[in-house]
Formats: sequence, C-alpha cells, structure tokens
Amino acid sequence: MNLFALLSNIGVPDILDILFISMVSYQLYIWFWGTKAFKALIGIVLLSGIFIVAKYWGLFLTTWVFQILWQVFVILLIILFQKEIRQMLERFNPLKNLGFKQGVARDNWIPEFADWVFDAAKRRIGALIVFERSDLTFDLVTKGISMECDPQPEILNSIFYKESPLHDGAILICRGKILKVSCYLPLSAREDLPQEWGTRHRAALGLTEQCDAWVMIISEERGEISFAGDQKVQKVKDQEELSTIIEDVIFSQKDVDTNIKEKIISWFTRNYKIKAAVFALVFILWMALAGQQDFEKKIDLPLNFKNIPAELMVSRPNDLKISVTCSGLRKDVSQLNKNNLLTYIDLFSARPGTYFYSINTGNLILPNDRINIINITPPRIELTLEKRSESNQSGKP
Repeated sequence: MNLFALLSNIGVPDILDILFISMVSYQLYIWFWGTKAFKALIGIVLLSGIFIVAKYWGLFLTTWVFQILWQVFVILLIILFQKEIRQMLERFNPLKNLGFKQGVARDNWIPEFADWVFDAAKRRIGALIVFERSDLTFDLVTKGISMECDPQPEILNSIFYKESPLHDGAILICRGKILKVSCYLPLSAREDLPQEWGTRHRAALGLTEQCDAWVMIISEERGEISFAGDQKVQKVKDQEELSTIIEDVIFSQKDVDTNIKEKIISWFTRNYKIKAAVFALVFILWMALAGQQDFEKKIDLPLNFKNIPAELMVSRPNDLKISVTCSGLRKDVSQLNKNNLLTYIDLFSARPGTYFYSINTGNLILPNDRINIINITPPRIELTLEKRSESNQSGKP
C-alpha cells in the first residue's frame, strides 16, 4: 500500500474522524488512569492490536479465532466496566450542562465549616469529606447512611466523635448539604504514592480518579488538612485557603470570563505529551485500517485518440477532458492518477465529418480489476474530423 497516496487523499471527514477518536481515547485514558480497570483495558487494547495485525498480514487461523472470541470480549467489557460505562454516559449527559442547577448558600456555612476543620485537626480528629460536583458519586461509594442536613459544626462533631457509630467512613456533601455519612470510598491502586499516606489518602485519591469530586482529608496522626482533586493531593494552610478552594474550585460554576480562544489553547497545551501520543496511536490505527475502507475518487483526465488515419486530424474540440469517478478499496483507488488511468477513443475507421462517440468503461485502461467505474462525465462527446492540409502532412507550418 502506497502510504503517500493514502495521505494525499485525506479529506475533511477523515481528519474529523481521527480527531474525534483521539479526543474520546484521551478522555477514556484520563478516566481509567489509576483504576483497576486500566490494566484490563490495556490488555484488551493489545489484543485488538494483535487482531488488526493478524488480519492485515493475512493470518487466517489467528483472525478466525479472534473473530469467534470477539463477542466474548464485548461481554467481558460490559461486565468489567459496568460502573465506568455508567459514569461515562453520565459525563456525556448534555442535560447537566444546561444550567439548571440548584444554588448553594455558601456564605451561610463555609466560614464556620472552615473553622471547624482546623479545630478538628488540632484535636487530631480524622475525617474524610467528599464534595460532589457534576459527576454522581452514589455508584462509587459503598454503604453509607442517608442524611440531609447542613454541615454545621455541631452536626460534624456528633458525626466524627470517636465514640459515634457514624465516625468511621466519609461523609458526602452535595450542593451544601450532607447527603450520606459513614461511606466507604474506592482505594487508589497507584504504586507511586508516598509511604506515609494511609488509607484516608488512598481512599480520597481513589475516588477522584474515577470522578470529578474533591475530597478533604483531616489526618488524625499529623493534624494536617489536605484536598484531593484532579488526581492529585494538595495541603491546605489556613481557613482562608480552605474557603477559597470550596468556593472557587469545588462549587464554582463554569468560568464565563475565560474566552473561547484561551479555552482552546489551554485544551491543547494541557497534558500535550499524552494527547500527542494518543493522536499518534489513533493516526497509526487509521492508516492500518483506512486501506480496507470503501472509497470514491473523481479524476479529471485528458481524452486521448489512437489509430487516427494519417490523412485526418481532430479539429474540434482542441483540448477535451473527461471526469471519471471510481470506487473500490481505498488502498487501490487512492493510487489512481493520470499516469495509470488512461482514456482513449479508437478512430481507426473514422472519416471526415462530425460524429458523436459514447464514453464508457471500454474506453478506459485501469491498473487492476478491483476498481469500479461509477460515472463518466460527459458520457457522450462530439468530434469534428477533417483532412490534413499539405503543410500539416509534410510537417511544415
């Protein structure tokens, strides 16, 4: 397969196809990174690559086995990633971006909440507090007791009091209300975490790896306050910084001040190495599969004549061209050009005068029989032939 010919025939739909799959693949990478499902996903991707290579090289037995097992792979995907698939569908839900969101009375409870957090850290009270944002977390947390109340210091003290039956686990805050207490979060499977981090930090990071929620950690051993969000953990210095994170990061609406140009530039520059690698892999995959795609190509060709009697010449038209639309596999059609697709009219029995000639597949010379002719324009031409003058026959002007 001529790669140069394949690249020269890339159109706007092909570019959009590659960009769309690259964006989806990058987003899947971000969502699955750090989870247990990520390793399983990598294994399935590698098996898919083996199948593509086997089919491209014509390995009949390997291709046959993979085609039989492919339905089993689809079922395994649904079983293994049922939570992730549900979360992914929720992320793509367009209704949550329409702006119909309930307001949060931040000024009423955030300052008192920030004071309680640092007071609890001084008293070495360990706690995990989940702040739900746009992604639903009910399918990610386990157990838990439903409760709907304001996060006031008195309520928080009663929950995280060491003798309380509710102190073990995390609490879930959504739109400024406590919705669940005594929840258990999924632990992060990453191996590059600091050794001093305990179960609270791994649980907080594990949840943020699977959704856009932010989790606050109050360390019982060190009396430190940290926030886990965007798959990273940052320490909080004082009440002002804590209030800023809650108001401007967790409960903030979409940034309307940032213009579209800055958003586009930010999207391309953020994690650009990973995005470039994903784009390269998708482009290589497209190159491997594009040759088997059904493809159409329109070529403008000059109409040639052969077996013209020596005493005759074509006087009209002087420069005749036709358009030929071909179809077939992309690896064959993309290589068509003016050098390997020839058109001609046989004028062996022509006489002086004006005649009409039909143009069909019999007037074409194709490089192989795998290419089909869909349309020829014009399908009929008018030629005027006349006798050559003595000067033209002798070669004199």
